[in-house]
Amino acid sequence: MCSKPIDPQTPPSGGVLKVGIGVPVPTFSFSLPDEAATERLGDALAQRLRPRDVVALQGGLGVGKTTLARAILRAASGDAGLIVPSPTFTLVEVYDTRRGAFWHFDLYRLEAPEQVFELGWEEARADGIALVEWAERLGVLLPDQRLTVTLAMEGDGRRADLQGDARFGDF
Repeated sequence: MCSKPIDPQTPPSGGVLKVGIGVPVPTFSFSLPDEAATERLGDALAQRLRPRDVVALQGGLGVGKTTLARAILRAASGDAGLIVPSPTFTLVEVYDTRRGAFWHFDLYRLEAPEQVFELGWEEARADGIALVEWAERLGVLLPDQRLTVTLAMEGDGRRADLQGDARFGDF
């Protein structure tokens, strides 16, 4: 794994973590020293996402889940000024972009995993791209096929650990 500022011109070194029933899942780690680095990661991810993808955004309060989701949505829409509020109170916002429909979920206030169905979870999974903050609140409803981005504080910046299919690590 690597821990360096994200640079789209330099591929990261990756590792393999065995999860589930021995299925190898590539893992990559990036240092995000500032918001610009988070935006570059968001842009790189947006270019790789396709319909039916699920991005599980994990980490504690204030580690940058919404900032990364905002960067992905702005890159996918081609609009750097796109207003992307945190869906903390609405729980979900839908964005029609040139790359398809993005469903931005914030499940922090979810009381039971099954409540996600009231938010359009099945529609998002059928033909959209789901960005899910606090994805661990889905429990068994969190699909095995997903990109998990775990954000954490690291010095004055943050670190992003990506686990998922290899197309997300080739920056």
